[in-house]
Amino acid sequence: MKVWTGLGLAAAACLTLAAYGPGSVVTTQRLTNAGSEPGSWLTTGRTYGDQRFSPLKQIDRASVSKLGLAWHHEFDTDRGQEATPLMIDGVLYTSTSWSKVYAFDARTGRSLWSYDPKVDKRRGFSACCDVANRGVAVWEGKVYAAALDGRLTALDAKTGKVIWSKVTVDQSKPYTITGAPRVVKGKILIGNGGAEYGVRGYLSAYDGQTGKLVWRFYTTPNPKGKPDGAASDPILAGKAAKTWGGKIPASGGGGTVWESITFDPESNLVFFGAGNGSPWSAVHRSDGKSDNLFLSSIIAVNADTGKYVWHYQPTPDDNWDFDATQHLMLATLPIDGKPRKVVMQANKNGFFYVIDRATGHLLSAKNYVTTTWASSIDLKTGRPNETADGRYRDKPAVVSPAPYGGHNWQPMAFDPGRGLVFIPAMDVPQLYGVDANYKYREGAWNLGLDTAIWALPDDKAQRQAMKAMLKGELIAWDPIKQEARWTVQYPNFWNAGVMATAGGLVFQGDADGHFNAYDADNGKLVWSYETGNGVIAGASTYELGGQQYVAIMVGYGGAAPLAAQSLLPDRPRLPGRLLVFKIGGTDKAPAFPKPPERTLDLASLSSNGDAAAGKVTFHANCAVCHSLNASGHYLPNLRNTPMLQSPEALQAVVLGGALGDRGMVSFAKWLKPVDVENIRAYILGEARHEQTESK
Repeated sequence: MKVWTGLGLAAAACLTLAAYGPGSVVTTQRLTNAGSEPGSWLTTGRTYGDQRFSPLKQIDRASVSKLGLAWHHEFDTDRGQEATPLMIDGVLYTSTSWSKVYAFDARTGRSLWSYDPKVDKRRGFSACCDVANRGVAVWEGKVYAAALDGRLTALDAKTGKVIWSKVTVDQSKPYTITGAPRVVKGKILIGNGGAEYGVRGYLSAYDGQTGKLVWRFYTTPNPKGKPDGAASDPILAGKAAKTWGGKIPASGGGGTVWESITFDPESNLVFFGAGNGSPWSAVHRSDGKSDNLFLSSIIAVNADTGKYVWHYQPTPDDNWDFDATQHLMLATLPIDGKPRKVVMQANKNGFFYVIDRATGHLLSAKNYVTTTWASSIDLKTGRPNETADGRYRDKPAVVSPAPYGGHNWQPMAFDPGRGLVFIPAMDVPQLYGVDANYKYREGAWNLGLDTAIWALPDDKAQRQAMKAMLKGELIAWDPIKQEARWTVQYPNFWNAGVMATAGGLVFQGDADGHFNAYDADNGKLVWSYETGNGVIAGASTYELGGQQYVAIMVGYGGAAPLAAQSLLPDRPRLPGRLLVFKIGGTDKAPAFPKPPERTLDLASLSSNGDAAAGKVTFHANCAVCHSLNASGHYLPNLRNTPMLQSPEALQAVVLGGALGDRGMVSFAKWLKPVDVENIRAYILGEARHEQTESK
């Protein structure tokens, strides 16, 4: 099968590999022609096509067995590490959780500089899915980094010193940024997160030299019915406003642009995905039967002006947290015997979409994991054929995929020679139910769902059976035939992003603490390295002095480990690391130290609280960070915390904000002392159950 890349290679072919060297500036032209630099990794997806495929092949199926650690670095952050390192002219740039930025000598690992934006730890409360950061962008001697608190900063690429910094969000609202900026024709594109809490999403473009806002595109209509003075005004006031059933939430409706942003130089279009609605439940958001544009949509705009060109909405009137913010990838595929320029996405909703990138016309769609909310996609209308009980309006229903999605933010990869997309997939069901008593709470989680039904069963065997139902997969997907070529099964559902190379390899880390290489033809495991910690980031690869290197950020976290830790590997928070490999590497990373164990004397503790009421309150307020049934370890293990020793101790934290400097803000505007004591009673019961079960 022949697959064309179709991404400006004619222009790139005119360049020589010697055109750029150490000290060269990353220009717009250089980014456009990134495919001509096989030894570099210039942007988050290597090229504007975001295929995450490298033509390097020194490390191949024959030589990969000799791959060893070249160097490593341990960071001072211990949350999820999600960045893809960039390598430009001998310098490796990356970021860690809490939005810190680092530059290293890419050959030796020598630290060149670091930058800490000193994010107020209380902002972590507004991060639904960990305080992660997915990387940086580089252009014209500057490194661009976005901070969790909504700042976009330009750093001197040689020194790490701040050149300019702009606040891109209303910091009085629960906005966050975890995504990597993108550079498009001298503009820095950045979105934001926070839809779970109740904000209004948008994509912004800033002048890379000055930091001045150039254009902005909002993804939902203005709740006040007024123009925003933004590029999105015409389409939102017209077509989109009519799709909200006359009811746009005052909070903004969601639709945050928290990850995928892709650029096509040929058409001058920027493609980006809009997130889920706020609240999740459609019946609490508008009228429960209108499409709610542009929630959960793929949108194309003019790169110069931000003007709307087209959109496609995979999940109309989203009711399940099915963002369309997953990796958007450009390619040219032979469809009906002709080369067709497309944008592809393995959507969170479980369907793989192939879309004409000039018009937004849907070419094909097929489910790559189990989908019980919809049976298929109507190719004439582009709309899903929803199942009878998929919307769980009248009673709770088990629906696939879960809010984690069939595919989440973890990047996929595309091998153009083999015509295969490698998807880090999940086959996970979820019990959904509407909260009939839902009321909007400013600044807090706003799902509109009955979260108490998410509590895990007390029986250990039942929990193990539940865990066995949750599948993680690496799928080699044929986007033309819309079928799997091969699949690798993982014992845990939340694993890492993917990178593919011309050496016939597919690299992916996993939850169990391995960095793996698979044969791209059949999925056979050909190499594995024990990382000592779970991996969720996507790798990159580069070449220096005739030597190929592979770089990966290591550190487990993100949405699933925080909220469903008991269904994933049971490990403590560990420091993040950057591991860089080469053929013949001999470096050895030390074993992670064991954290000190703490045991509470539960026999001496009691509570007059209502544990049953505490269970409901806990899952509505606490589970997203401290996990179902208070079983989490990635944030403080509440079953073993000294705060349980007295009602006053827990209330000082939950209501008084005593640990605000660590990210635990006060819940005084949502909870009362009786609620906190009920939560304490519930956690004490869970802690006793855990001790009994472990004997």
